[in-house]
Amino acid sequence: MVDLALDGVRRCYDRAGDVRAIRLHGDCHSGNILWTADGPHFVDLDDARMGPAMQDLWMLLSGDRAAMTRSLSDVLAGYEDFHELDRRELALVEALLTLRLIHSSAWLARRWDDPAFPAAFPWFNTQRYWQDRILELREQVALMDEPALGPL
Repeated sequence: MVDLALDGVRRCYDRAGDVRAIRLHGDCHSGNILWTADGPHFVDLDDARMGPAMQDLWMLLSGDRAAMTRSLSDVLAGYEDFHELDRRELALVEALLTLRLIHSSAWLARRWDDPAFPAAFPWFNTQRYWQDRILELREQVALMDEPALGPL
């Protein structure tokens, strides 16, 4: 299943073409934004890296395709106050989500022998966990072959 998913990721990157790599937060989601009276502050910078701008935007989207489309319009409006987004990068949303699913499972699996991990992640490495991941990857394989997400 992972091989099929990675084939889908390659197809998405092929559709996007040669996108520019920029310096990224790398794990940009609402849980890594602290709001104070002075405005937002990004935290948890240990995943900072180079990559397409969409890497720092897609995790701000959630829900079904309709909800993600509505959110995307708002996210792009805010982002493009500072820099124009190469719209070809929209073809990467599902690919980046797929890579995160694979990476998250691998991250836990590599650390499973650490006694802290079974205590912190008791749901990992159960039959149910792997059944759910396989279902998610199957859904992602199908989504990566659909037209790219776009703003309203």
